[in-house]
Order: sequence, then C-alpha cells, then structure tokens
Amino acid sequence: MGVTATGPGPRLPPPRGPLTGDLIALLTTDPDADAGAGEVAGPALAASAWSEDHQLALYLCYELHYRSFAGVDARWEWEPRVLGLRAQLERSFLAALRAEIGAVPPLEDQLRDLLIEPPDGAGPSHFLLRRGERWQAREYLALRSLYHLKEADPQSWVVPRLHGAAQAALMAVQFDEYGAGRAERTHSRLFAEMMADLGLDRGYGHYLDHAPAPALAVVNLMSLFALHRVHRGALVGQFAGVEISSSPGSARLAAALERLGAGPAGTRFYLEHVEADAVHEQLMRHGVIDALLADEPDLRDDIAFGLAAGTLLDNRLAHHALTHWKQGRSALLAPLGAPATA
Repeated sequence: MGVTATGPGPRLPPPRGPLTGDLIALLTTDPDADAGAGEVAGPALAASAWSEDHQLALYLCYELHYRSFAGVDARWEWEPRVLGLRAQLERSFLAALRAEIGAVPPLEDQLRDLLIEPPDGAGPSHFLLRRGERWQAREYLALRSLYHLKEADPQSWVVPRLHGAAQAALMAVQFDEYGAGRAERTHSRLFAEMMADLGLDRGYGHYLDHAPAPALAVVNLMSLFALHRVHRGALVGQFAGVEISSSPGSARLAAALERLGAGPAGTRFYLEHVEADAVHEQLMRHGVIDALLADEPDLRDDIAFGLAAGTLLDNRLAHHALTHWKQGRSALLAPLGAPATA
C-alpha cells in the first residue's frame, strides 16, 4: 500500500543523533512493509533525556498526533513500534524531571508564588524590554513558535478527561484561546501574524531545525501530559502556571516589541494575553483547579507536579536564551536568516 498522506505538514528535520536517525528513517517507510518488526530502540536511549537527540525524537513522536510531517504515512500515529519508542523516551524524560525537581512544593505555595513578580527582574521579557535587540526578539519568537503556532492544542486533549464544573471552566479558557469562534482571533493566528510582522516565516513547524532541546522540552511536556489520562492533573497544573503568570510578561513583551519597531500586528498577540490571561487566572485557579480537586482530591500532588515541571522547563529555556544573548550569541541551533520583509 502506498503512503497515506497526512496533509501539508512541515518536512521532517535532519536527525540529531542515532535515535532520530533511526526514527526518521522508519517514518519515511510504509508501516506495512515490516509490520512484524519489534520496537524501535537503540543504545542512544541510555543518553541524557535532556539531549538534542532525545528531545527531538520525543517531539517527532508527539507531532504525529498534531499535523505530522509531509510524506509520513498517517498510520504511523498509532503504530506499536513508534508507541514503544515513545514510552521509553517518556519514562526517561519523567525520571529526569523528577530528579531535577526533587521535592515538589505544595500546590498552594506554588500558586501563591506565581502571583509574585521576581524582584531581580529576570527573564526574557525583562531582558528584551530593557536592552534586547531586534535579532534577539526574532529569536524569541522562533523559539516559542513550536508551541504558539498550535497554542492550546495540547491542552484540548485533557477536555474529555475532565467533567462537570472543571471541564466547563477549562472550555471557557479554551474558547478564548481559539478566538471565541472567530478564526482571525485565534491565538495561533495572532502569533503567526506577529512573526510575519518581524520578518519571520509563519509556517507551522518552520523553525524546528533551529529549536534547541530546551525549547523542544517545553512543548514535549505539554504533549506528554496531554496524551495520558493518568497525567490529566499534571496537564492542568502546567496550563494553570502559564495562564496565571503570563499577563505581566506579556505586557513587557508587547512594550519590548513596540520599542524594537513592531507594528500593530507585531504586538497584538501579547496585548491580547494581557487582558485575556488576567481573566484566565481566576478561571484556572477557582473554576478548574478548585473544581477538579473537589471531585478528585487525590489529584493534588499531580497538579503540583505539573506546575513545578512546567516552571522548571520554562526556566531552563529562559536560562538558555539569556546565557547566549548576554554573550552576543544566537540561542538557536542555527542563526536566523535576513528578515523576509523589510
């Protein structure tokens, strides 16, 4: 049987090691050609879960559930060999996360801390506002594009895994994320328009080749939690962390982009989040988390873990970007080309 096209997804990226080399080679074949073969595995599975090879392999497995890749047969999405590899990668990733987090802070403490702005003014939004250059702002958007061009899609997987008041409140948040029924207002489209305003390619997955492991890990965490019912509490925690804390940072990023010459389309995405996420903060804290714990109190520790894991990976990505920028170096695997527009 020939390849069953999955639609106009992005092209498969170059491999970053033996794991991704084997996986990419597999995904370009017919799933029926060697259907009796065992799981995909190799010595690289023993490598660090933070490595480029590991994070890209996990990202490729997950992306089969979204828009997939050009020329990849749609049947690979649920093929046992890919799922077997993914399960091994997930176990290693979760173990690395738990080891680095250590003792998970209580949920209430984490939620309280989200409302407190760091006194040292650290983070990419502070840096870009105070002294960032246009090339660094463009890199920041490229780094974040792997998620924001499918914004809210991972979190939608958890909707049927909730019920009652928690589900209804989450849907209120998602309704806004998807533009309140207006295609031109979906957050993914606003992000794409912002990219175009800064001379970036707005194509879905276009900057995958440029994205280092810390950027991939942020997106992989959402997909891992979202695709497993057992991690539904962790997904709620991760999402809550984003929605509760994003308004001040979004305001700084909008101001930074305006300072660096962005037009109205170049600031609209973040200005939208200043207002929307102020409302979403209350919906996530009380409408989703409180309601979910009223129904399933045993999920408290899972929610706390998801929140801590999301914070950890956001901080790792921020540290990666700021370390490179302060040294005058690109935070991407390969620097961006010249802007597509003036």
